[in-house]
Amino acid sequence: MASVIIPPIKSQGIKTKLVPWINDLILSAGVDLNARWIEPFFGTGVVGFNSPMLGTHIVGDTNPHIINFYRCVQNGDITPYSMRTYLEEESKLLSKADDNGYAHYKHVRDRFNLEYSPYDFLFLSRAGFNGMMRFNRHGDWNIPFCKKPDRFAPAYITKICNQIQQTARIIRQKDWEFNNVGFIETIERAVPGDIIYCDPPYFGRYVDYYNGWTEHDEHELFEALSRTPAKFILSTWHHNDYRHNEMIKRYWDIFNITTKDHFYHNGGSIENRHSVVEALVFNFDLHEKQEIKTIKQLKLFAEAV
Repeated sequence: MASVIIPPIKSQGIKTKLVPWINDLILSAGVDLNARWIEPFFGTGVVGFNSPMLGTHIVGDTNPHIINFYRCVQNGDITPYSMRTYLEEESKLLSKADDNGYAHYKHVRDRFNLEYSPYDFLFLSRAGFNGMMRFNRHGDWNIPFCKKPDRFAPAYITKICNQIQQTARIIRQKDWEFNNVGFIETIERAVPGDIIYCDPPYFGRYVDYYNGWTEHDEHELFEALSRTPAKFILSTWHHNDYRHNEMIKRYWDIFNITTKDHFYHNGGSIENRHSVVEALVFNFDLHEKQEIKTIKQLKLFAEAV
């Protein structure tokens, strides 16, 4: 594969480094690459934007700001040019502040919590502490500032705008449908031949207002995936240095599971950042890894990634 397309939205737990592993499993699933891609926990979108599937992409998320942002990219309301103009202006205001930029960050945060601008949403996802995305029970953004008044340097703004351009090209080349719905509604749209990719909040680890996750949710997801006629891949965690994911034994080990060590850069200090053994749970037998056979598939796949 070519290098992974990085989406403009930033969040902890993003699967960037795991995309090649996930795609290898997809290409070993024996699916028609022209089939539909179903993704009920879209998040930043890094897995979906890099998927090898060429058919319709039906994605959902309970966070309305993520869905609204990508709809705006899709319909042209957000462009690399408009985002550059916005970020350059906000960068000037941020750097002029005499308190390391906190007052202006707070201004943007409060404005977003009233108006829900997708531009402010991206600003907050990039300027918040440690790349976190968190909302309180009222649905308000409540991540503190990263304390970098020069956060949006020209090279950083260019990087973000390039990511928007790449994402827009992918969304507009394929048939993409973005929905602000719960995961059950998205999964139940799957039919035989589709492939479902699930990256739910991890049970036993931090979640927020839009991504609350309980054992009941885990059970509901298990039931939905157990009855789907489609093939699915589920991302979850298997264990770390301190404990095992009890949901594996309770639910997921009736399916096939493959694991991989992964290091998350979470936590404010290095001692709070640990490796996690990631797991991919799937409901199909492995075949030889598929090749992209036709010229049309090869071209579309190369352009998409």
